[in-house]
Amino acid sequence: MSKDSVRVRIAPSPSGYLHVGTARTAIFNWLFARQNNGKFIVRIEDTDVSRSRAELIEPILNALKWLGLDWDEGPYFQSKRLERYTFYIARLLESGHAYRCFRTPEELEQKRRELGKTREQKLDKDWLASSPEEEQQLLAKEIPFALRLRIPKGETSYNDLVLGRLTRQNEEIEDFVICRSDGRAVYNMAVVADDHEMGITHVIRGNDHITNTFKQIHIYRALGIEPPQFAHVPLILRPDRRKVSKRLGDKDVAEYGDEGILPEGLLNFLCLLGWSPKDDREYLPKDELIRIFKLENVNKANPIFNEEKLLALNREYIKNCPDNKLADLAAPLFVKAGLTTPQRLESERDYLTRVIGLLKERCSRLTDFISQGGYFFTDEFHYEDEAVKKHFNAESREFLRRLLSGFEAASPFTKESLENAVNSLAAQLRIKKSQLIHPTRLAVSGTSKGPGLYDLLETLGRDEVARRMRKAVAYLETHGE
Repeated sequence: MSKDSVRVRIAPSPSGYLHVGTARTAIFNWLFARQNNGKFIVRIEDTDVSRSRAELIEPILNALKWLGLDWDEGPYFQSKRLERYTFYIARLLESGHAYRCFRTPEELEQKRRELGKTREQKLDKDWLASSPEEEQQLLAKEIPFALRLRIPKGETSYNDLVLGRLTRQNEEIEDFVICRSDGRAVYNMAVVADDHEMGITHVIRGNDHITNTFKQIHIYRALGIEPPQFAHVPLILRPDRRKVSKRLGDKDVAEYGDEGILPEGLLNFLCLLGWSPKDDREYLPKDELIRIFKLENVNKANPIFNEEKLLALNREYIKNCPDNKLADLAAPLFVKAGLTTPQRLESERDYLTRVIGLLKERCSRLTDFISQGGYFFTDEFHYEDEAVKKHFNAESREFLRRLLSGFEAASPFTKESLENAVNSLAAQLRIKKSQLIHPTRLAVSGTSKGPGLYDLLETLGRDEVARRMRKAVAYLETHGE
């Protein structure tokens, strides 16, 4: 196989948003294409009219773009290729590999009930087919019919690039429908025609498609077409060990972005669900993933989605992201939270960037910048109750008043001069520095945790620090012991 011959695809159905299972499959296909200098193709499988929703197509494509999965061709739409499917269906009917089935849905359901739940519900092939004479009579009466593929005797095998050699007895597969009575090709028929005409060389998808793969191989063989290579990757399981899916209400990719997950972090995390670099590394930027990704390192076991691990990885990506880029990402969140305005952020761009730099080491999500840094944009905060009990009292009120004088005299207003002011007062009062540091932090931020105090004070600036300390002193005079 030459490096430039690889052609892979992701083919989401617009019956729901892009959930993490389909996103992970898209990532594997994209990495395989990029590593092999191949083509990554997007195809929208929208032939199921009853379930497909046109308004979901754009969100699906936007989610792929957000993850950084740029495609080389597409998006193609199955709904616009119906005539191509008819061409291949006609070939199968003419060659005798397909036949007309006049059984009604009610007859099929009754037959399956007769088979019983304890037996494999495989319909009898002779019962499905009509005699040539009966078929002509039914055609003359214009009775609706579906088209079924005639499955030969024997067995079918193929070499799965993840699971190895797989074999299934053909008698386990019923003569399945390839074309509905309304003339529309079913999923397996459309997929074979699309993958063949689009030159797909490798079909990388979830292992819940193995049954479909055997059916598709029969279609390929009946058409005299060489199938692509297949690789079935493990499914992502929820903590309750059920498969993640849109039907179970699992979050779509866009929701993770709304919750403050970086696309790089989610992509890295999803790669590690069912694939391993074969070493202890977990932080793997996109360029490194392209370099080392190999299908043979895909695991067979279904992995569990661990959100704590996702947050740990996202924290690393936030930590390593440039402050100015993080500022761009966080700015709309501060505005949405009502902490500032776009106009203020535009004029205080350097201030926002500095705030981001102070907070990033403590954030696992972009939204953490809001919960942990709102006090940088407003003094309308509530003092933490537990912190008040520990650090606010009559003694600390006097400490704050005297320290305020030291801060107002500090020149320049830098973290070095501010630290000197704290050290000087602590020595003068013969107290521990912590007796000044904790009340001061609480006074200016309302919280007992955060970035280094002197960085915090310098960033807020002399006037704002003085105003907040006076406000805290007034609070203590009103709420003192």
